[in-house]
Amino acid sequence: MPFEAELSRALDRTTDSLDPDLTALMDGAVARGRSRRRRRTAVFVAGTGAFAAVTAAALTLPGALAGARAADSDLAMVALAMPRSAISGDQMVRALEATFPGGRFSEVTRQSNDPSNPSAGLVANAGFVYDDGHGPAAVGVSAVRLKLPLRDGAGLDCESKPVPEGDSCALKELPSSAALPGGALLMTEESVAERPAGPRTAHRWTMTLTLKSTGAQLQLTQWNSPGGGTGSTMPEKTRPAPPLTEEQAVAALTGPTWAPILGAVG
Repeated sequence: MPFEAELSRALDRTTDSLDPDLTALMDGAVARGRSRRRRRTAVFVAGTGAFAAVTAAALTLPGALAGARAADSDLAMVALAMPRSAISGDQMVRALEATFPGGRFSEVTRQSNDPSNPSAGLVANAGFVYDDGHGPAAVGVSAVRLKLPLRDGAGLDCESKPVPEGDSCALKELPSSAALPGGALLMTEESVAERPAGPRTAHRWTMTLTLKSTGAQLQLTQWNSPGGGTGSTMPEKTRPAPPLTEEQAVAALTGPTWAPILGAVG
């Protein structure tokens, strides 16, 4: 099934399952997303694993924010909690820029969270198209807080959906440390933008970090493409690999750049 059709179906399933206080968020986000798609803005979403419950919100963002797991198949719903403190979209952009140094940024998007707004304040995110001279790449990040105790769901396990052939999903636990008090779960995924995949098909790499003690969750998404299109126009890769290796992405999310964001979320 084409990537955009899968995304649409996933959003429909998500909307049907939402609690009442998220309905307004979903309705407005889907409408804004469809409007942007008509203007040929990429529909790829930068979500978090927990963001599966509010994935449609990312449709307000352009192609720099690339595909959440909800775009791929059915997902277990993950309950979200209100973030502990406010995080501005500018904070998210600055942290994302620090994560991808030495390049040019374009199509920058940002969204603040709002702990005082239970209908629309759950998610902070940012994204842009990054070009380090090796080909433009859409990258994005989002931050949410999961309700405790944690349960299986997007960003927390690789068993809630079948992994299509050619895709990958891996989950591991990170030990407790000064940066990760109480330890964390780290899920890494790779998937393709369309099937069957060809030699020019874009790939998406997603890394989801969840603190077990607070439920704070970051998800970093990288494409080897600057974005996507509409209808039959699917993204083609512009580089062989994402800007950051897996090791670099882990070091970034668990390092000092994102520590204030994780602390503010949870």
